[in-house]
Amino acid sequence: MRGVARKAERLSNKLPINPLWRAKLDLLRALVLRDLEARHKGSVLGNLWPLLNQLSQLLIYTYVFSIVLKVKLPLHGLPENNLSFGMWIFAGLIPWNALVGGLVPAANSVINQPNLVKKVVFPLALLPLVPVLSAFVESTLGMMSLIVLVALTTKTIHLTLWLLPLIWIPQLLFTAGLSYLVAGLTVFLRDIPQTLVVLTNLWFYLTPIVYPITVIPERFREWVFLLNPMATIAEIYRELILSGTVKHLGEWGIISLFSLIVFYGGLSVYRRLRPAFADVL
Repeated sequence: MRGVARKAERLSNKLPINPLWRAKLDLLRALVLRDLEARHKGSVLGNLWPLLNQLSQLLIYTYVFSIVLKVKLPLHGLPENNLSFGMWIFAGLIPWNALVGGLVPAANSVINQPNLVKKVVFPLALLPLVPVLSAFVESTLGMMSLIVLVALTTKTIHLTLWLLPLIWIPQLLFTAGLSYLVAGLTVFLRDIPQTLVVLTNLWFYLTPIVYPITVIPERFREWVFLLNPMATIAEIYRELILSGTVKHLGEWGIISLFSLIVFYGGLSVYRRLRPAFADVL
């Protein structure tokens, strides 16, 4: 994880960025590193725990759906066995875990830092971004493991992996926009984090992650992609990593535009509420 942060630092140093923005990026990077270290401080396995948690989900869902329920999927480019089904599930879980792992902690990101909120010079816009980026960095461990497993299974490394950054951008914008919204609202309504846990659990089963989109009646599938951004993101992850194809290009464009709207909307609400944070906390 530190390696990822160092690469981001070298990249940002090469870009012609305003000194004020560079200072904010340096602060954000330091906060993310501190958050990653604090999450598993004192544990023996350290930052391997996020990967182990993801792998445990992989084993549970593979056992339940592939072995117990005997769900079989014809996966393009992959052999038809339980391992392939597990990789298919894992590919959908990666962006979902990044969303929930960032969104739920982000709801408490402001109320957990009252000292920083009351500092006039501290850029409060960074607080909700810290758990979002931390969760995304942790999810890269699972993604890299999946890429290696696919390469070993199929003896192929798909060129579509180069397109992954193009789906990371809308994924991060979408998660950050929702995080700004819930972080700002939680200052005034402390039930938001608990409500968010319930809603994300419902959202998970409304998203074709542990079941294929084909089980949804065809006349409703287009609406699933239009109304549920995570359905599109999960399908694109599977296409780019598992099959090396791009089938949902139109939905990709829609989710990119929608993520910009969500980000701008969430940030606007956060900025409007921000002047009252110090008074409430």
